[in-house]
Amino acid sequence: MTPTPLSYNPEELTAQVIAVLNEVTMDWELDLEEEIGPSTRLIDDLAFESIDIVRFVVALEQHFNCKGLPFEKLFMRDGDYVDELRVNEVVDFLSKSLPTTHSS
Repeated sequence: MTPTPLSYNPEELTAQVIAVLNEVTMDWELDLEEEIGPSTRLIDDLAFESIDIVRFVVALEQHFNCKGLPFEKLFMRDGDYVDELRVNEVVDFLSKSLPTTHSS
């Protein structure tokens, strides 16, 4: 069972998000100068397109066993879609949005 988000420190949560990204992109032929890290950009560095964002969201929900997270808060600002997201922004969103305990 995945630990409850309450048990994640920021470094562990970052590692989990990076692991999901590595899984999502493992078959891609990316020419990255550095490994995926907190400042990696989803669109500019990993060449994400809209369908890749959807796949990433689904992979995150599956990984954390938590559906229905308010991803619109991550992908929209002031009524417009964001142009870019960094790994650390995803981690910050998850740290605020994941439930702190599992429902029994």
